[in-house]
Amino acid sequence: MKKKILIGLIVIGVIFYLISVIRYSAQPKIALIKVNDTIMDSMETVSNLSQIEKDESIKAVVIAVDSPGGAVGASQEIYRAIEKLREKKPVVVSMGNVAASGGYYISAPANVIYANPGTITGSIGVIIQQVDLSEILNKIGVKVNTIKSGENKDILYPTKSLTPEQKQLLEQTVMDVYDQFLDAIVKYRPIKKEVLRSYADGRVFSGREAQKLGLVDKLGNIQDAVKEAKKLAKLPDDTPVIEIKPQKPLLQELLNSKFPVEKPKSGIYYLLSF
Repeated sequence: MKKKILIGLIVIGVIFYLISVIRYSAQPKIALIKVNDTIMDSMETVSNLSQIEKDESIKAVVIAVDSPGGAVGASQEIYRAIEKLREKKPVVVSMGNVAASGGYYISAPANVIYANPGTITGSIGVIIQQVDLSEILNKIGVKVNTIKSGENKDILYPTKSLTPEQKQLLEQTVMDVYDQFLDAIVKYRPIKKEVLRSYADGRVFSGREAQKLGLVDKLGNIQDAVKEAKKLAKLPDDTPVIEIKPQKPLLQELLNSKFPVEKPKSGIYYLLSF
């Protein structure tokens, strides 16, 4: 008899638990995503944004950005995912310590951008680097033989100097990507492209300066951004906020914590260097 009562209590407990889970999953909520550090891979962030887009219980999203930027391709992938998301739900960005270059790029399509007064942002520009070790190699007597299919296949290799023609080719590419950056900003910011170009030379701004220029909308912290998201979604102040995190295998988490990966030295970047 006691055994049956115990089993019955367990079953009732499980039922109530399942009901509470179902109710919570259907309850309106705000999602929080964090984009930290150098942006080199967009897959996790894009996946999280896609998950939010499909979840009907999530009514708005706050993206906390604390990044000096990163690779152009990854930044553009995240930018496009935010564009798609804002078509269905309000998106609010909260800038932390730094939201510069690619960090600003991914913030631009948000419905509202918050920055702290001392946030470092801006750094609107594109950079590509080539390390030239040819003179050092010549001094120590090292000769590198390169077999290539075309004159510019090894254009960024450190074993040779750039020719004037190659510098011009790289400058053309950089300026094309730079123009894409400007277009991405003026699409959602109340700024004319030529006005933006006059100060989009790589310089950084404080959050307060950026607000005066129209690069951010309001000054405030993460709590202010969450409050704004609830307001845009017409939700009460007590609406829960859930952080969306990527699920990683335990082994990968351990490896990432003990063996951090350095950012690649070659490539084309929306990146604030420091």
